[in-house]
Amino acid sequence: MKIVVLDGYTLNPGDISWKCMEKFGEVKVYDRTSYDLKGEELIIERVGDAEVVFTNKTPISKNALKKMPDLKFIGVLATGFNIVDVNAAKEAGIVVTNIPTYGTDAVSQMAIALLLEICHHVGEHSNSVMRGEWTNNQDWCYWNYPLIELAGKTMGIIGYGRIGQGTGRIAQALGMKVIAYDQYKNQSLESDTMKYVELDELMAKSDVITLHCPLLESTKGIINKNTISKMKDKVIKYL
Repeated sequence: MKIVVLDGYTLNPGDISWKCMEKFGEVKVYDRTSYDLKGEELIIERVGDAEVVFTNKTPISKNALKKMPDLKFIGVLATGFNIVDVNAAKEAGIVVTNIPTYGTDAVSQMAIALLLEICHHVGEHSNSVMRGEWTNNQDWCYWNYPLIELAGKTMGIIGYGRIGQGTGRIAQALGMKVIAYDQYKNQSLESDTMKYVELDELMAKSDVITLHCPLLESTKGIINKNTISKMKDKVIKYL
């Protein structure tokens, strides 16, 4: 069996080994595969007669699938699988899998890290200190930006799946209240500090709004002129 990895560097920049896959067949790993319009021919060429292909961000289109007659399995090395034309794959009898849980804690942690950076500008204050600006400041209390305290504020989370819930747990630990909008509500998650609300209410009540929803037709452009007009002044918005 022939196995091809189209963009292995994204997953593995060199700190792990691909050798565990060799027990299943002949493995060819490409660090990167161009995915512009001209690059589709390169994708087709590299997959060739392989039966298994792994990809992270290199797309596999319906047109490309037509030229991969031996392909039986596509493993997406990420959570999102919109890079593969799954309908065309299904028609061709090709199994498509993804990894829905690999980055839950890491992404939740990063979301809070970005929020803390917005609130405290840690990086800029560190650089400022290195430049000697605190040493030369006549006041003991020193900062370059207003500091935002999160305790008591409300975080609105659009998309309350695994990552949204992970972010919400950390926000609650910081003393924030969480309100969440999701099409699929798990009422057992509600508490004194977490409630489900409709989107308009989330926009109106949130001090912080973070998005953890997949890109679907129902979520595309969800932050727009209309929804922004319903938000509080100075609301913090980030993805």
